[in-house]
Amino acid sequence: MKKEQYNIIIIGGGPIGLACGLEAKKAGLDYLVLEKGSLVNSLYNYPVNMTFFSTSERLEIGGIPFVSNNAKPTRAEALEYYRRATIAHQLNVHLFEKVETVTKSADGFTIVTTKSSYTAYHIIIATGFYDIPYLLNVPGEELPKVTHYYKEPHFYAFQKVLVVGANNSAVDAALETWRKGAEVTMVIRGKEIGERVKYWVRPDIVNRIEEGSIKAYFNSELIAIREQEVDIQTPGGKITISNDWVIAMTGYQPNLDFLRKMGIQLSNDEVMKPVYNEETYETNVENVFLAGVICGGMNTHRLFIENSRVHAEKIIATIRKRTV
Repeated sequence: MKKEQYNIIIIGGGPIGLACGLEAKKAGLDYLVLEKGSLVNSLYNYPVNMTFFSTSERLEIGGIPFVSNNAKPTRAEALEYYRRATIAHQLNVHLFEKVETVTKSADGFTIVTTKSSYTAYHIIIATGFYDIPYLLNVPGEELPKVTHYYKEPHFYAFQKVLVVGANNSAVDAALETWRKGAEVTMVIRGKEIGERVKYWVRPDIVNRIEEGSIKAYFNSELIAIREQEVDIQTPGGKITISNDWVIAMTGYQPNLDFLRKMGIQLSNDEVMKPVYNEETYETNVENVFLAGVICGGMNTHRLFIENSRVHAEKIIATIRKRTV
């Protein structure tokens, strides 16, 4: 394998990883962004018709204007924006190249990927949290009819669809599939639709449930999945309903094992927040930095593009001081 030397290797080609690349280029530092999937892979895997909660200016990186046709930009507009930003600044990005190991070496770090091997003095991890879904851990979850990712509604037209969850992704899946003719049932662990659901969407789902267009079981859990039916534990006891597809929007978690293998310490609680300097974002492993939502550990709802962009500026400023 060809071995290449860089000052900075950035792991993750999402918006924050690209922001780190932009800042590194501005600072005149040689860098490489490694992304295991497509450019801004997590955004690509969002539902096709998704609209962001944030306004377009809050999704901007590197001071590059993001012009949207609406107050809230769409997934398609965001993909176009980050693609154009990458092209305009000729960012050094390798796509579909997964990082397998990062180890200390005489030259700083050795990074082995599915395609090559690199050395770097500094590592920035900006891997997000969209890769590992929370599993239901119920019989039948492995069936082909079950998915933890929802893309678009037409596939589910005229089918019996069960949606698990009560937050934005679950609500979007329920409303969109219902509007394409699906018979939709929701299973919700809590007593109501999630409080963080987009304010312009929440009344819609509440009204559809109240009028009976979408059936919802609150304080309930999906306990078994079979080819043509599912079992739901409700406050009134177990029920069985006919079913064609299960969309389990149970949330996602960051790959914290990857951090552990690099020697990065995590807090000894359920949050498992990585240890890092709040000013520089450097971890307990010297010259290894964290950027974006990975900084929050299991608190994935605390950090977004809009409040993580500053990470790139602070990290690159720290590295630049050490390099000059």
